[in-house]
Amino acid sequence: MVANRERLLDIASRLFRERGFDSVSVAEIMQEAGLTHGGFYGHFSSKEALAAEAATHALLQTANRWRATLESSGTAGLERIVDAYLSQQHRDRPGIGCAIAALGPEVARQPDPVRHAFAAELESLIGVLSGFLPGADPSVRRKRALALMAQLVGAIVLARAFGRSAMSAEILDIVRAAVVLPDGATVA
Repeated sequence: MVANRERLLDIASRLFRERGFDSVSVAEIMQEAGLTHGGFYGHFSSKEALAAEAATHALLQTANRWRATLESSGTAGLERIVDAYLSQQHRDRPGIGCAIAALGPEVARQPDPVRHAFAAELESLIGVLSGFLPGADPSVRRKRALALMAQLVGAIVLARAFGRSAMSAEILDIVRAAVVLPDGATVA
């Protein structure tokens, strides 16, 4: 039962990132999981509840990956995160990428439970970043983390709007060069 629920969250979070909340049906998620449609309600009370948990699930996975990278590598880890985030692979594969860039613009139109779950995990992710940025003042570190998240997410959203074009690659390259690391260096 727990394994099925985890599988449903994995599938739903991938499909939602690929196509959006409204373009994915419960029946489709259950079919991909190899489960009957009727079994859905044994795991979730509604599609809205699934969407909230799937968004939380995806953001938690990102936070855990980032935390592990930063704990093991510090500033070099931050550079790896920025490089991976601003890559053509991340641009082209939203289903396995960051839920913020894939779903962020859509979250504002979702019901409160989905928005609140998304916002809570986004705060957690910002906390992960701010914990590894320099400065004694937590509010300064948080502002730096927010600015970095805005650069990363904004770049991917814009790059995806241009598809696999030269303009898309240029956006990724320019933002990568503009990101300033804690030691004052840029990534590019």
